Amino acid sequence: MSFGRGQWWLAVLGVGALGYLLVAYVLAPSFWKHHEHEPGLADLPEVTRTADGIPGDALNVGLVGDAQDIARAMHAAEWFPADPITLRTSIEIVGSVILDRPYRDAPVSPLFYDGKREQLAFEKPVGSSADRRHHVRLWKVLEKGTSGRPVWLGAITFDRGVGVSRDTGQITHHIGPDIDAERDLLMHDLRAADMVEAFFKVSGVGPTLFARNGEGDPYYTDGEIDVARLVVDGHKSTQPPGALPAPALIALKDRVWHAVSASVAK
Repeated sequence: MSFGRGQWWLAVLGVGALGYLLVAYVLAPSFWKHHEHEPGLADLPEVTRTADGIPGDALNVGLVGDAQDIARAMHAAEWFPADPITLRTSIEIVGSVILDRPYRDAPVSPLFYDGKREQLAFEKPVGSSADRRHHVRLWKVLEKGTSGRPVWLGAITFDRGVGVSRDTGQITHHIGPDIDAERDLLMHDLRAADMVEAFFKVSGVGPTLFARNGEGDPYYTDGEIDVARLVVDGHKSTQPPGALPAPALIALKDRVWHAVSASVAK
């Protein structure tokens, strides 16, 4: 049986399309998936949801320790616990933004992960009001990780100002696009406060250049989740924290990603 020229090209295109699908959706993602330091995280979702079920902020940080360890570590790093949303705190945050007055414990809007609202939230103010701030929401995802301690995942972003959501029309904070910089800031602050025993990375959403969160704000990320294993009971570490190595292929991916993203973000 012989093929005509048109049939031959169709066969080539078909094989090419199949090859693309295999590489783009099977092989390539597997190259940047790694959870060797915390295998219990391997099958968990990587993005939060809004109350309306819209994909929200990407997970990009993790902490190992119980809630008291986290509270002590964040306090030492000068991050403040967010107040719950009540009528009083809602009025107070509006007053903070309009009158440009401090409110370092301002509430954060709810996000959901695996059907649960954030269990902990902390913030680091920028300027004199709650208009601009770094903030992180955290969810406990494992009761016991490889170290025998609870594991938390979180989404950290920078609120760059108040505006209107392009998806819902509601008044909201808008985030800055570089969520990796926020991740790095928190890890730096915890390290500087001597609150970390060790750092390691696990996979998040993967390399992402043109994503949007639940409010329609763009963001980009190398797709890694940086995890800090915290000291116990707030006892400051007397040694520099260890850094558990990522697989060589992941390190290579990160170098390529940062070169590409730096040129695109200019």
